[in-house]
This record gives sequence, structure tokens and C-alpha cells, in this order.
Amino acid sequence: MQRVKALFITAWSALFSLLGILALPVALLVVGNVTDYITGIAASQYREEQVSSYKGIRGIYKKIGMWILIFIGWMMDMLIGYTVQYIGLNISLPYIVATVVAVWLICNEVISILENLIDIGVDIPPFLMPLAKMIKGQVEDKTKLE
Repeated sequence: MQRVKALFITAWSALFSLLGILALPVALLVVGNVTDYITGIAASQYREEQVSSYKGIRGIYKKIGMWILIFIGWMMDMLIGYTVQYIGLNISLPYIVATVVAVWLICNEVISILENLIDIGVDIPPFLMPLAKMIKGQVEDKTKLE
């Protein structure tokens, strides 16, 4: 049992060390993906639409698409880092683009989870939905390229 525990801790430590600033958003997005999927299935009983295998698979594809977006953000980070190094600037940029993409996606997941909970009939504090939307809006505003 100790070996399994040590292997688990080693694997998580290596993953978090590799991801750096991106580690927490990635972990939160995993939790958000799973929670949104489960609450979405539960909320479907209270909606006019019913769960179908097509909708379930489509939901999984959307979650995969989220991870592809983070991968694209990571690729952009690598490209920016390579370019900065190639032109001779001595600065280190962590996974900025991928992190911003992940935070935006987490906000989307939180909003979806809250909507699912509302449909189920759970009373949510009135500030949660506006807060999630405000954070998402802040990310969009701060990263807007003009």
C-alpha cells in the first residue's frame, strides 16, 4: 500500500511540476467537467429534453473540445516562448495563453453547473451566477486584442 501511495504522490508531483501555473486550472477543469456532466444528466430529468445517447456523446465531445482548446493555448505558449528565445530576449513566460483559456473554460463550466443545479431545484446564493459571469467577462475583457 505504501508503494502505491508513493507512486501516486510521485506521479501527481511530477505532473504539477511539469504544468507549473497551469496545474491548478487543469485540476479544476477536470473537476468541473465531471461535475457538469453529472449535474447535466441529473438536470435533464427536470427539463423538457431527455437524455439520449446522442446528447451524451455530444457532451463528451464538447469536453474533449475544451481540452483541445487548452492544447492549442499550450501550443501558442510554446510558439511565443520559442519566438522570444529566438529573437534574443531573455524572459521566461509560463503557460499564460493556456492558463487564460483554462480559466475561461472553468467559468463556463461553473455557469453550466449552476444552471443545472437551478433546473434541479437547488437554491443557489444569488451572487454566484453573477460572480461567475463577471469573472468570465473580466477574462474576456483583459485578453481582448484590438
